[in-house]
Amino acid sequence: MSFESQVARALDDEHRAHLELLGRAERAFAGAPDAQWTQLAGPLARQMEHELGRHFAFEEDELFPRMAEAGDGDLATLLTEEHASIREVAAELLPLLRQAAAGATAAASAATLRRLVLELVERQVAHIQKESMALLPLLDDLLDEDSDRTLAFAHAGG
Repeated sequence: MSFESQVARALDDEHRAHLELLGRAERAFAGAPDAQWTQLAGPLARQMEHELGRHFAFEEDELFPRMAEAGDGDLATLLTEEHASIREVAAELLPLLRQAAAGATAAASAATLRRLVLELVERQVAHIQKESMALLPLLDDLLDEDSDRTLAFAHAGG
């Protein structure tokens, strides 16, 4: 899908990068613990610590209020609730990913790690699909050229 606004294009780029990492994680963590777990645990933890938090905060602080003002508050509320759901899984998963990245996944925590990674993948993929189909196209109509430029700079500096 092609987007006109700079903000929509930037978020779409982030979504694509997240989906690529999530796809790799899903394939690796669906199997038995191995070196791929250790290799992917670090990038997945960094994505949750930095990118996910920054991405969600930008949407919640800058975009969702504009959506609500334009009459799309139900969608903004739904997406905010999904952010909270993803954050819950991420909070539980992050310490396990840090252990796995250090090569210290205990057999007892491997099943929990696998379950939480796959749950995160499921929630994030569904959320990204929703945003790609509903939020991003809406931004082309919601943002004028000046607000798009201002928000694009804010997002890039975030």
